[in-house]
Amino acid sequence: MAKYKWTYANVGGVTRVRIQSAEDIRHLGELDKKKWTVLSCPTTGLEISSDSLSLMDLDGDGKLRVKEVIATADYLCGALKDPETLFEQSDSIAIDNIADESIKAVAEKLASDGKINLAAVQAAIDAVTIEEKPIPAAPLEADVIAAYKAKQAEYAAYYEQEKLQKLGLAVIAEDTPKPGMKEADFLKMGKQIADYEAAKAAAETANADALAAAKAEYMPLRKLLLLHRDFYRLLRNFVTLEDFYDRDSSTIASFEAGTLIIDQRACKLCMRVNDPAKHDSQAPLSGMYLVYCNCVNQKSGKSMAIVAAMTQGEVNNLSIGKNAVFYDNDGLDYDATVTKIIDNPISIRQAFWTPYRKFSKWIEEKINKSAAEKDAKAFGDLTAKADAAADPNAEKKPAFDIAKFAGIFAAIGMALGMIGTALAAAAKGMSDFTWWQLLIVFACILLVISGPSMIMAWLKLRRRNLAPVLNANGWAINADAIISVPFGKTLTEQVKFPVVKMPKVKKNRKAKNEEED
Repeated sequence: MAKYKWTYANVGGVTRVRIQSAEDIRHLGELDKKKWTVLSCPTTGLEISSDSLSLMDLDGDGKLRVKEVIATADYLCGALKDPETLFEQSDSIAIDNIADESIKAVAEKLASDGKINLAAVQAAIDAVTIEEKPIPAAPLEADVIAAYKAKQAEYAAYYEQEKLQKLGLAVIAEDTPKPGMKEADFLKMGKQIADYEAAKAAAETANADALAAAKAEYMPLRKLLLLHRDFYRLLRNFVTLEDFYDRDSSTIASFEAGTLIIDQRACKLCMRVNDPAKHDSQAPLSGMYLVYCNCVNQKSGKSMAIVAAMTQGEVNNLSIGKNAVFYDNDGLDYDATVTKIIDNPISIRQAFWTPYRKFSKWIEEKINKSAAEKDAKAFGDLTAKADAAADPNAEKKPAFDIAKFAGIFAAIGMALGMIGTALAAAAKGMSDFTWWQLLIVFACILLVISGPSMIMAWLKLRRRNLAPVLNANGWAINADAIISVPFGKTLTEQVKFPVVKMPKVKKNRKAKNEEED
């Protein structure tokens, strides 16, 4: 048998298989597992219906693996006459396209225009009714049953101790509370309650089983419609990550949770954080500037932890504790608070200024430290003088000895003189250069200072990879998910204001006359 020929394309800087036809889906089982971009993903927390994902999760372990994706592809190719309609990602199917006769018969009962859709099937499921088995009446009031259960263990233990005491095998302390009823009444009440709860559970189970049986005929059709709508989207997020790299389409990747608005930017690459500990070890390997936030919707009480990738702009105003707003894919807004930042280069321009910002911060810290020390010393001297004035017998501080510090003053003078000489020599040397030579010298100095930082940033920006972040969220990524500089610019939108000219200030007549004088 001839080997099936796959179509390949460069997706996100990596060669990947393209799923473009029904034949590709039919032969999915023949695709070498080493060529799959994803080997497994969680079935919760994604932007694909959890109902569809659970239908594909054949072993019910909360993970969707390659073999289960292949099994779903085989099922759909068998249930549909033309699997090409999977590319429409529609929740409706032409009845003539259904190959399974039992499913087709159910669809024909519900449809009148030759097509069946998920809404019609769900309405039929919701309309199913059964003749329910009656729930037995409770033998006692609800509060009495609750009180019995609250005291059941305590009373049973007391009665057991009482039996042992009669046999001389135990002694009940005098201050031990006694039950408020006889043991016979206690046992009778317990049997009544146990019989009632067993009968109630049996009736509820029977009703649930009967309802499930009545709905069962619609479930295969519902499964087919759900998978018809969502399976190709899963393939785009499983085999190739096309939804992530295709920023021109309205479809988002299954792992994108929404948009974070912060510091005049919209960060579109936001993902839920399922395991913070795993993010601590995996996420720094991505080489991206990552902002972690706790998000809460005050009205609904819904909350989630997210991580947002910052791929454009400056980071001077970003810090832990900063507030922002997060919008999920349904448009629901959350109050977001920054809880952690993983610092990595955002751009080469930012890297150019990094050494100067660090030096400026160091100077600021030194000045603040010096000012704090002087303030503490001044306060200490002031309190010492106050203490000395209050206590005439206190030991007096020796007077300042100028001779003792003459050497220090001389050393400082020599240092200042050497600095001045060096500056004068540098100024004299630079005076020999022409203006363009001075520009070259200045550029060389900037390159010496900023060059290493820019080179490191260039290397890191070329290696930015989403795979470690997805791995931290429980995915098994089988290939790099590179985020290049041009692509990164599509993941973060910066604010753009129109150019506004400053209005001219009109001078009053008095000011104009004074200016003329």
